Amino acid sequence: MEAPIPNIPTHADNAVVWHGEHLYLLDQRILPLQTEFIRLNTGVEVANAIRDMVVRGAPAIGITAAFGVVIAARNGWESAERDWKAAMAADLAALAASRPTAVNLFWALARMQRLMDELGDEDPTPRLLAEAQAIHKEDIAANRTLGDLGAALIAEPAAVITHCNAGALATGGYGTALGVIRSAFAAGKIQQVYADETRPWLQGSRLTAWELQQDNIPVTLLIDGAAASLMAQGGIGWVIVGSDRIAANGDVANKIGTYGLAVAAKHHGVKVMVAAPTSTIDISVASGADIPIESRAAAEVLYCGGKQLGAPGVDAWNPVFDVTPASMVDAIVTERGVVLRPNTEKIAKLMAG
Repeated sequence: MEAPIPNIPTHADNAVVWHGEHLYLLDQRILPLQTEFIRLNTGVEVANAIRDMVVRGAPAIGITAAFGVVIAARNGWESAERDWKAAMAADLAALAASRPTAVNLFWALARMQRLMDELGDEDPTPRLLAEAQAIHKEDIAANRTLGDLGAALIAEPAAVITHCNAGALATGGYGTALGVIRSAFAAGKIQQVYADETRPWLQGSRLTAWELQQDNIPVTLLIDGAAASLMAQGGIGWVIVGSDRIAANGDVANKIGTYGLAVAAKHHGVKVMVAAPTSTIDISVASGADIPIESRAAAEVLYCGGKQLGAPGVDAWNPVFDVTPASMVDAIVTERGVVLRPNTEKIAKLMAG
């Protein structure tokens, strides 16, 4: 009989948990009304969880994929011993195919592959697990560093708008955009957070608002189309968002709606900050035009909570991400430093340093 799921504290910082010998994911599809952990036993199960949005957010996807490699290797060793690499090949392929846009997935798989290439006929599990845990810990540390760096850019107390969820749920812990917001709020620089609800998965409504409420940070929900009107009233100092992939020239792929938010911000004189670890920067991609943009099923737009909202027979266009040009970004904040008014030369210097 399968062991019961342990009593893991339900908090945003526990979205991805390695406990004992198993990987547990906080099911983000049913938050905030239900809090439930899912235990994953194979690499394919991990890939399915990534694809099906049990876990989401570029850094969290990368961390989860790294643990997926551990599980696949362990199962490969148990079934085939010295042929463990061949035994896990299908699982690795499934992980790589789970989501196309978030570059952290491929960054984490490449890092795990480099270690696998060094391993021989011994059980690979201990060393691969140590590497996955290091990726997890490094992400949390990076988020806290970039949180403080981003907070330092906020000159005076103001309200901010954020889009989708770039908090602890989307990372190893603390968050990228919400890491900046947490650090800035602690420093007395943020008075109010406005969270776009973020259709069609409602990450802002279900996840960001839940996270901020947990930390007693004042948060108010916006429908996505209300942000421009709010900016027109004044008092918004920054738009602060995360990213799923940043191109070599500083173009930013993030949740659909980010581009429109940046357009409105520029019109109203509101600054735009993108917070992301350097693992999100893909210098192999010259510009945002080269970033693969995932599209998902029309049903995600036509249905909500299992109930059909769209007229029968009507189709829906459902891209998951859009690209905000670097010219519309005031600052990219990473754990290595801040890039103001990003361009190719500045991004290259950051990554080289």
